[in-house]
Amino acid sequence: MAAFHPEIDLAEYIDHTLLDPLASPEAIAQLCQEADRYRFPTVCVFPIHVRQAVELLHQKHPQVCTVIGFPTGAHTSAVKRYEAEEAAENGAMELDVVINLSWLKSGQTEALHRELAEICSSTGLTVKAILETTLLTDAEKQLAAEVCLEAGVSFLKTSTGWHGGATVADVKLLKAVARDRVGVKASGGIRTAEQALNLVLAGATRLGTSHGIALIQQREAGEGGDAGY
Repeated sequence: MAAFHPEIDLAEYIDHTLLDPLASPEAIAQLCQEADRYRFPTVCVFPIHVRQAVELLHQKHPQVCTVIGFPTGAHTSAVKRYEAEEAAENGAMELDVVINLSWLKSGQTEALHRELAEICSSTGLTVKAILETTLLTDAEKQLAAEVCLEAGVSFLKTSTGWHGGATVADVKLLKAVARDRVGVKASGGIRTAEQALNLVLAGATRLGTSHGIALIQQREAGEGGDAGY
């Protein structure tokens, strides 16, 4: 069991996320206000909300992140690239891109590499590759991570949250493959400060969660308890 590590400020890790297809402009405005108040690195929203979020966060600390090919990754490469380039034009600074799992599992790693590399080069933005680790074997996770690194991504991300979430074991695996060359984003099912801290201690450099404020409030109230893995 590890100590609660009060020196770790969870707010510095949180991509404040609202990926609800029913999200209203008012909900996006509230998300941006919260991210600014807590100085989270980003808000993460669907592409349709990027322009609004960029306007609301102009000259403020949080950046705007959006998702590409979400949540399946099964879009054509042309569609993903267009979606990514449009998001860039609208002011997004970070792109969370779901990889094509069919290509990975069928050995079409060249196509997977090409798709990600084109998005990285055409946008010049921070790209986080979503591996959907709960659907992969450890060998597939390692292969996917290596292909994504070679394609030029800035982060390896565990999950969309649609098929389960982040685990300490998967963060450790991605951290080992990355060898500090890129960041590791843990995402999906992060609902407690203790869970968040465990993921950071395992090597996560970002946390994707819609429960960011609750995590901060738990830390402030001293409810994190012991964190171990």
